[in-house]
Formats: sequence, C-alpha cells, structure tokens
Amino acid sequence: MKILMLSWEYPPKVVGGLARAVADLSQALAALGHEVAVVTTDAPQCEQSAYQAGVRVFRVNQFLPKALDFLGEVYLQNCHLTQKGIELLNQGGFDLIHAHDWLVAPSAKVLKHAFQIPLVCTIHATEWGRNSGLHNDLQRHISDLEWWLTYESYRVICCSESMRAELRRIFQVPEDKLTVIPNGVRPETFASVHRDLDQWRRQWAAPEEEMVLYVGRHVFEKGVDLLLAAAPKVLAHRPQAKFIIAGDGPCHNDLKRQAWELGLGEKVLFTGYVDDLTRNSLYHLADAAVFPSRYEPFGLVALEAMAGGAPVIVSDVGGFAETVRHEVNGLTFYAGNANSLADCIIRLLNDKPLARRLVERAARELVEKFDWKQIAQRTVESYRQTLPQREAEVLYDRYQLTAEALRKGGSVHESRNHGGR
Repeated sequence: MKILMLSWEYPPKVVGGLARAVADLSQALAALGHEVAVVTTDAPQCEQSAYQAGVRVFRVNQFLPKALDFLGEVYLQNCHLTQKGIELLNQGGFDLIHAHDWLVAPSAKVLKHAFQIPLVCTIHATEWGRNSGLHNDLQRHISDLEWWLTYESYRVICCSESMRAELRRIFQVPEDKLTVIPNGVRPETFASVHRDLDQWRRQWAAPEEEMVLYVGRHVFEKGVDLLLAAAPKVLAHRPQAKFIIAGDGPCHNDLKRQAWELGLGEKVLFTGYVDDLTRNSLYHLADAAVFPSRYEPFGLVALEAMAGGAPVIVSDVGGFAETVRHEVNGLTFYAGNANSLADCIIRLLNDKPLARRLVERAARELVEKFDWKQIAQRTVESYRQTLPQREAEVLYDRYQLTAEALRKGGSVHESRNHGGR
C-alpha cells in the first residue's frame, strides 16, 4: 500500500505528541513493507527531501510569504502542503491520504477531491476539549475545521474510547466511521541516558532529595499549576522532595510566579526545554513522574515516562484513565484536585516497593499493548476498510455517468472518459 501522510509537525520539529506519533506510525508502516511519504513543514537544518527510517519526508516552507496572523500562517502553510502533495500524487500510485489534525484539513480536502483518493484522518485532540468548550471566534473556527476534516474523511481514527465519545458528542461522527487505535511507544528510544547518572544528577537535585518530575508543555490543559499547588502538602510530609518542571509554553511565567507566591523557592526547578537525552535521564532518575492534565485524549507522555523507567502519577481523565490503572501500572488522582494529587505523590515517595512494582508492570504492558508494529497492523486494517467503500463509489459514479450518457444518446465508452468523482 502507498500512503501519503499530511502532518504540520514531524521530528525534529516537535511541539507536542503528534509529531512523534506520526513519525512512529509512518516508520512502523514502512517496516511492514508499505510505502509512506510524509508532507510536513520545515525544520531547522533539515533537507527539503530525505529518507528517515524508510519514510520519505518532504518539508515545505511555512514562513514565506510572512503571514499577518496565526490563521494566515496556517492557510499559507496549507498552500505549500497542497503544492507538494500535487507533485507527489501526479506521480501516481498512492492508495490513500492520511491527515493528522485540523492544521492540514484544507490541503487534505483539496487533494482528496482533486485526485479522487480516499481520505483517512486521525484526530489527536479537539479545540472543544482543550478549552472545555468554545469561548471565542478563533476557537469556533478551529472547531469547524476539525468537524470539516471528520466530515470529508472516509474513516476517522482516534486514540482512545474517551476520544471516540468526544467526537460522537461534539461532531456527531457516525459510529461506523470511527476506529479506536491507541498510540504506542518505542522503549528503545528511552534507553539512551547520560553516562554517569549519579554525577549528572547533582546538577538537578541534592543526593538526599527525591525528584518529582513533570515534562511537557506549559499550558492550562496540562495542569502544571495543580502540581505546584500540591507541593506545599508534599513538602510538609516529605521535605526532601524536589520538583523538576521541564518544558515551556504560554503559562511558563505564570507558573514561575505561582511557585514564588507559594514560597517553594529552591524546592522547584524550572528547566525550560530539554533535549531527548536529558529527558530520558530525568525519567530514569525520577522518584515520581507526574502528569496532572485537565484534558488528555490519549496521554503519550505517560507511556514515555514508563519507557524511561519512572513510576507515573496521572489524572483520571481521557486516555490516561484507559492506559494507567490505579495501583497496577501507575497511580491516578482526581482530576483538578491538588489535594488528591499530593496524597498520591506522598504515597509513592513513602512506598518504594510499590513504586518498583508499578514500574515493572508498566514495562511489561508497553510490550504487550503499545507496540508500534501491532498498531501499524491495525491501522492498515482500517485503511483496507476504506478501499472497498472507495471502489463501490467509483462504480456507482460510473453507473451514473453511463446512465446519463445513454439518456443523451451517447455511448458507454464516451461516458467513461469523464472519470470518477
């Protein structure tokens, strides 16, 4: 099968979990013998066309001409994505288009109709879910584009049962159009760490301190403020705790201000963006990896922490509630409740045997449930379910054109020259 992927981000350009999910899926599909071409936006020091782990990656310039605002940038980006997509599709042979999220919806729609190729999409999150509703015109516009993409797609893939329910409720996507396929993780990606971890650890925490780690974007939906709000209670019971807050985002300065107002002082360290080697090392050293999201369609970051050997604590929302089971492969707390979060952190720091059991069970489940080869196979099966539908539509359209030609006194041969949809 020959697949054209559309994604606005792709490693090394990584803003959220979408980039890694698209890359891992594309590479897993290639490993199964399928031909995958990814059209995405540019990244520093990356060639416009390159092979990465068996995948052809094509990057387009998203900054010329310079847009006046965010939406202008999105639409100009889609112009470039469409142009490159046309170049590739003109070469022929592609079986379908797989689009990821609303930022590529316009180009996906144009390419689908222009080349009469089935469109599959993955919705990784929704604007409604990220903001607990739609509160301004920009959010409503983005939500409309998300709906548009689901409407135009032959099949809609989502990463959790929670996300399936959300798409049914918000966009009224038909049940038989939806497929739930989880994201996965490559444990080997997280095996590489700094050479002397004990020595390297000293720049982050004192030898006697216990590391409570957060890695991710600093946005409201990720709930980092809840972790800071839980810190005073944790420190009252475990004064040796040290909070490491990695990442960046729009809420970064507000979070630093909150930490100052709570008097956390040297007990919290904001690291800013960390590279993969630093991230892996922090996971290996963490006494607890905490992800207090208010909204999480899947929660790939929890799997990454598990792969890094960290015991995890997550909120009981969305995909987290499906991948992390309380006291089995992690701990869960009541979403939005800082007191509940503090209790989970205290328990994990107090009970080292429990932490070890959680890490061991999580490592087994990564192989059993979240292996990318299995996920790629399920994705291919979903693709194949769209192809008979496409063939049926082509036959139906040919029948309609034939009937119309006969009514006008033409021939069957003449009618077929008009092509399909």
